[in-house]
Amino acid sequence: MDSLPITENINTPCENKMDLTSKKLPTHPFYTSIAQYAAKHQKFFQWKSDKPDHYTHAILVDKALQLLKELKGDSLASFLRGQLYFEEGWYQEALEQFEEIVDKDHQATYQLGVMHYDGLGTPTNAEKGVEYMKKILDSPCPKTGHLKFAAAYNLGRAYYEGRGVKRSEEEAERMWFFAADNGNPKASVKAQSTLGLYYSTKEPKELEKAFYWHSEACGNGNLESRGALGLMYFYGQGICQNTEAALHCLREAAERGNVYAQGILVEYYYKMKFFTKCVTFSKRIADYDEVLDVPMIVKVTDCLPEFIHRGMALASFYYARCLQLGLGISKDEATPKHYYSKACHLNPALADKLHALLICQRI
Repeated sequence: MDSLPITENINTPCENKMDLTSKKLPTHPFYTSIAQYAAKHQKFFQWKSDKPDHYTHAILVDKALQLLKELKGDSLASFLRGQLYFEEGWYQEALEQFEEIVDKDHQATYQLGVMHYDGLGTPTNAEKGVEYMKKILDSPCPKTGHLKFAAAYNLGRAYYEGRGVKRSEEEAERMWFFAADNGNPKASVKAQSTLGLYYSTKEPKELEKAFYWHSEACGNGNLESRGALGLMYFYGQGICQNTEAALHCLREAAERGNVYAQGILVEYYYKMKFFTKCVTFSKRIADYDEVLDVPMIVKVTDCLPEFIHRGMALASFYYARCLQLGLGISKDEATPKHYYSKACHLNPALADKLHALLICQRI
């Protein structure tokens, strides 16, 4: 197995303060989706056509909303209506629906916490978001069981960011420990991955702990941590350097849509002089649209936007370099400027480091 020609590690798992996102609503143990709820209520299938292609997504959403509205008095139907609004990005309608049932539905309480903290459908109110999350965490009701780990993760985020509560990394760490529940796959896998990022960020870094928590999260299916493990294996951070294990982790993460892992592989292909492969791979990643594509990638992969931008920046820079030098592609003196500029826009600090290596003729 070829080894990576390491010059210096400019791709630490997380260099600056983490830019975190809220934990998605955990699935209900009995009804994880509208589809499963529909299976219990045959009325949902009365309008189904023998030609499924007849229905567009918009028509299906409209039909679902009509049927949910008709099921008056059904508390779960009321929640699913709000959840459908939420998933479609109709946040004001979702907010109104959740507020109507907040005293009867703990999942509505959770979603209101997320929406107030993140400013979805309402002005940002971190204090109110924290209040809702604490209500979930402190509730003795057994119906909040599947929500507690997620609420604890979100409270940890609030303490880490100092929004809605006094900033305290110690309290954030305590909340994430509770949410991670010793690597329990039924707990908050996002908290497990976040602990891995946290120990890579704090000073002094605790890379052995970071590797442990990324391993736990990766074992539970977390895509962000799969890529982070690949990077840690590449540079021997918290574990012995192992290029074969690194490439295995990165390729698997890349295939599942981890853009940062894709960017690291672009860099690897360039340094190994696999220029044709580098060009093919980097062009596709570099052409992702920051406005249109990144939000969808975040939604599908649950990867942090800052790392998606970092992967895009790496791909943009190396694609520009290949164009500039005519490596694996016809030489082009004009187009590289666009991709160098895109790399600088996406991640100025990373682009500066890469440019410094370029000036020293190390790229």
